[in-house]
Amino acid sequence: MDAAARRRIFAALQKQNPAPKTELEYKNHYQLLVAVVLSAQSTDKGVNRATRPLFAKVKTPADMLALGIEKLTEHVRTIGLFRAKARHIAALSEILVQKHNGKVPNTRLELEALPGVGRKTANVILNTAFGIPTIAVDTHIFRVSNRTGLAPGKNPAEVEKNLLKSVPERYKQNAHHWLILHGRYVCRARNPACGECVIRRQCGFPEKNA
Repeated sequence: MDAAARRRIFAALQKQNPAPKTELEYKNHYQLLVAVVLSAQSTDKGVNRATRPLFAKVKTPADMLALGIEKLTEHVRTIGLFRAKARHIAALSEILVQKHNGKVPNTRLELEALPGVGRKTANVILNTAFGIPTIAVDTHIFRVSNRTGLAPGKNPAEVEKNLLKSVPERYKQNAHHWLILHGRYVCRARNPACGECVIRRQCGFPEKNA
């Protein structure tokens, strides 16, 4: 795919959704971090159902420590891998209180040092919380990038590298959200809605359907 086609793709996605945002519900950086940790291998809707009552009680790492691991586990038990995720959240909350004055750090190195936070989670926080133009490659972005020919890669790290190299600068800040939402609702793994797709003309998917 050439640079002109990439520009047309993001221009179309921007026209369709000028101000994209995550579907996770949160009110501050800490709640966003907790929600993103919980969202691994889970749906945003499922995470939101669990975090609404949790976030009514917990707004800071100190609040989470006061709540305790047992009550936290009960709040998130409907989410996949909930026990491990609860342990990670409790541990990272303690680190935030002890080492970061209760604040979520804004560097990749510090974020990835937190339990349960890998590169993808760190990218989401850097982009969504701090406005840094990173791209977190989840299953949706991986699929869209390979299927369309936008930024093919054999693994998420390779796709991320290719996206950062090829996405025009003016679109980089929002590219993460546009591609996730496009993969979630249009370029689905099964039965992609090609007939509704605003980037169909630029897409290189050989099995496009009407």
